[in-house]
Amino acid sequence: MSIFNISLLSLLFALSCSSGDSDTATTPSNLTVDIALVGANENNPNGDGSGRVEITASANNAVRYAFRIGNGDQIESESGTLEHTFYQNGTNTYNIVVWAYSQSGSFINESYAVEVYRSDEAFATLVFSDEFESAGRPDGDKWHYQIIPPNNGSWHNGELQHYTDREDNSFVSDGTLKIKAKKEQYSYNGSTKEYTSARLNTKFAFTYGRVEVRAKLPSTAGTWPAIWTLGANVNETGNYFGDQYGSVGWPLCGEIDIMEQTGWDKNSTISHFHWGDLNTEEYMDDGGETAVANASGEYHIYSMEWDGNSIKTYVDDTLVFELPNTSNKPFNEEHYLILNVAIGGNLGGDVPTNFTEDTFEIDYVRIYQ
Repeated sequence: MSIFNISLLSLLFALSCSSGDSDTATTPSNLTVDIALVGANENNPNGDGSGRVEITASANNAVRYAFRIGNGDQIESESGTLEHTFYQNGTNTYNIVVWAYSQSGSFINESYAVEVYRSDEAFATLVFSDEFESAGRPDGDKWHYQIIPPNNGSWHNGELQHYTDREDNSFVSDGTLKIKAKKEQYSYNGSTKEYTSARLNTKFAFTYGRVEVRAKLPSTAGTWPAIWTLGANVNETGNYFGDQYGSVGWPLCGEIDIMEQTGWDKNSTISHFHWGDLNTEEYMDDGGETAVANASGEYHIYSMEWDGNSIKTYVDDTLVFELPNTSNKPFNEEHYLILNVAIGGNLGGDVPTNFTEDTFEIDYVRIYQ
């Protein structure tokens, strides 16, 4: 990624400067602001078409900063950094106001005008994919089996299954990945469960992009299929990324449920977001649902578009939910993708006594940036 500081292009200029306190001893001074257009160079002075800008501010005596993009709300930042994406196509001029605050609350601010190029070809580069063309076990260079239960032999949310790395529970055949939930006694690490299934994590982490998963969902009550992400900094046991990089727990890592389906309603799907506020650590969640016709008999495309401003989830072309993305949410760091089928639990519900097995079938997984 090439970043060209627009101050070298004379594209930013100070329009105003003010102070909220006459006490010059504590008022910040020497406010310096760099606004970098992602991918800018001499041939593309207004950026690479992503519409992304990276803003860095510093000032003497400043303990925090704030930014306003256009007519939007003020965005707080202790570090003095902010990433923002503009979505209006073409080359457009935007106003950016930056504040620097002292401990006493006095401030200085400056306003800048910046020209940014945005192309509707965003998310055009394929950075990860699996078309599931090779029969047998899922590609070990792309997928990690998460089989170690974190809660004394059990998974979260009251789920009833053991996850395994056996081909009985996950395999590729006829051009699709099958994740199969089965009723069978299975023991792992001294714990015996009545059901088995599989949970596959990508060995690829990414920040921002478009995720597409074309899939058929299981039809049997009690099954809980999901396409979702966790922050790669999660410290969950047995997770490929957590084992290497884990530093925070859930929900501070952030969770994006692109698609979940309950065990009792097979005619709709859910998109939901869980996170811990990075400033207060307070648990937060939000989401929505949409009707999906014949989710088990036909393929549908479950997708997400994620950037620094928002996260949007879709079923085919239908928007399910849009969550504003802000600096106090853990959705500006790397996440990895998870595919699984749980049995029972909070969203699986009651499992019929005559349940034997059912399958979550995935035609492809594609991630674009």
